[in-house]
Amino acid sequence: MKKLLLLPSLLLMTLLAACDGSPESKAQQVAADKTDATPQVASSEGKQPNVLILFFDDMRFDTFSYRGGPVQTPNIDALAAESTRFDNAMTTTGLCSPSRAAMFTGRWGHKNGLDDNVELFHSRKYQLDPSQGGLIKRAVDTGYYVGYVGKWHIGPQGPKIRGAQFIREHADTRVRKPRHYVPYQDVASIKGYEQGQLDQGDEKHVYYQTLPGTYEETHAYDKVKFGKEMLRAAAQQDKPFFGVVSFNQPHPPYRVPEPYASMFDPKEIEMPANYAKERTLKPMAQDRVLWPWHEVEHMTDLDWRKSRSFYYGAIAMVDDIVGELLDTAKEVGLYDDLHIVLVGDQGSMIGEHNLFDKGPYAYDELMRIPLIIRNPEVEPRIVNRQVSLMDIAPTLAQWMQLPDDGDVDGRPLNALMEQGDVADAGREDTALYAYEWYNGSWFGLRAIRTPTSKFVWYPGDNRDELYDLSKDPLELNNLIFDPDYHQELVRLTGLLEQELQRTDDPSLEVFQHHLKTILKQQQPEWH
Repeated sequence: MKKLLLLPSLLLMTLLAACDGSPESKAQQVAADKTDATPQVASSEGKQPNVLILFFDDMRFDTFSYRGGPVQTPNIDALAAESTRFDNAMTTTGLCSPSRAAMFTGRWGHKNGLDDNVELFHSRKYQLDPSQGGLIKRAVDTGYYVGYVGKWHIGPQGPKIRGAQFIREHADTRVRKPRHYVPYQDVASIKGYEQGQLDQGDEKHVYYQTLPGTYEETHAYDKVKFGKEMLRAAAQQDKPFFGVVSFNQPHPPYRVPEPYASMFDPKEIEMPANYAKERTLKPMAQDRVLWPWHEVEHMTDLDWRKSRSFYYGAIAMVDDIVGELLDTAKEVGLYDDLHIVLVGDQGSMIGEHNLFDKGPYAYDELMRIPLIIRNPEVEPRIVNRQVSLMDIAPTLAQWMQLPDDGDVDGRPLNALMEQGDVADAGREDTALYAYEWYNGSWFGLRAIRTPTSKFVWYPGDNRDELYDLSKDPLELNNLIFDPDYHQELVRLTGLLEQELQRTDDPSLEVFQHHLKTILKQQQPEWH
């Protein structure tokens, strides 16, 4: 067990005055967090379960009907009713490759080596190093029949290198270390939009598009077919099964065929209160055009509404996808004891704060994710405590009795599944989030979230963010200079420092240097 750094004396004194709890209890909690990640036996019988991950890309937490959202999702709702719903699950970072690397390894990017996207223009990264075997290699080494279908996005042929036996579609078709993808065509299209031009069907295909053909003719359905093939192959094995079916949907551009494209009338869609709001007192990084479609000045109100309506259509299609795969699991006799994880790698912006897609910020629309975990041996329940994408690897490690593969930053969720929120009694309810790089551009931000507030540190800027989520859940009002929130800022920066210590984050030293300035910003002489 690694020794903890001591809190700086100035901060420690302030924390003691601002909140209850001794520094000894904080240290004990940090030590317990490390211990929680130790794999344990999956069940009283010691049987290794069959496990299926249904993985989706840029899928928001708030759209499904089981959450009271606008899209009817009967198949996902039925799964949720049999599962533990983690209604306050958070991603590690709002970017595909590093969030996926964190999920499969249970480690932050500064430990697993992948803190940026791979294979995209400006990125300095090509892959998650094969030495980071993650869940796939650990499952192979434990005797599982391992399958992977669809999007991987943490290095070409990654599942194959790690020993997966069944591999289809994107996971095995990419060549090693290809030339990076550069979005020249999107740049040209957006220049046309700025001049009033539209694509076929009077649409903006960089943002939304009606695809020709039917659902069964989409690339997404190719993954459904391969997923069914994988499940049928798994049912014939005499060993436990671990499989992943990973979809690009509903990642922007929001492109779906009929009937999904016209399922929702854009003129009747209710837009959120932070839609198209001017960003006031926000860090400058949020103004950067890091991908062509981040340039949104040409977007009309109807364009935003259409983008959202097509996203909703994509979620309706995702629900059909889930239904088909689970029906196949039932047909081949796998479903009754199948352990299932349905998860998204991060959320996405569809006009909130006048932003599209994702970038270097920590808004809830990006940070929060859907997470449903089915253990057929555990009664269904709703967990409201905050959990992380990082927690999936240690949770599955307990189920599957996987060998240890090094330091793990996440924690098993099985106690929460079995006991509910009471399992976290006495534990700080926090979520840690990072945004280190975006396709070669460094930002280094860290965020700490509680159920009632959020602090975001921007080491490359001199303006941070502080939000009172209890009064301002849409994160419109940055309170970083508000003296009335000084004690809350002290509390949150202390919690962030504690998490940076726990995870051995190399940014800790810089944060500690910045801390005095951060706390001083709310004093009158600062302005």
